[in-house]
Amino acid sequence: QVQLIESGGGLVHPGGSLNLSCVASGTLIYIWDMGWFRQAPGKQREFVARIVRKTDDANYSDSVRGRFTMTRDVANNTVYLQMNNLELETPAIYSCNAHFLSTDRWGQGTQVTVSS
Repeated sequence: QVQLIESGGGLVHPGGSLNLSCVASGTLIYIWDMGWFRQAPGKQREFVARIVRKTDDANYSDSVRGRFTMTRDVANNTVYLQMNNLELETPAIYSCNAHFLSTDRWGQGTQVTVSS
């Protein structure tokens, strides 16, 4: 059974940083496209970042490009999202995603709040 466990969320001031982690069990992350998504209350879930399994290339949404960096540690079956220069915005749940063809697996998410 595939499980994704996120951690690292919290409360940070604008301009601050957080590093999110997603540990996978029951599978190996290199067989999936691994991604991060976020969802604010009352809004649709939106794409944040993804690492393509075949190339190890990272893709980002326009809103986070240049501020966020996604990496993967295959040896520890973990992906990370380093978030720098966080902007004042609605709190959101950041969720880890594993995608392969038509199959998706999701973690429970970790809360990120940016507030002054």
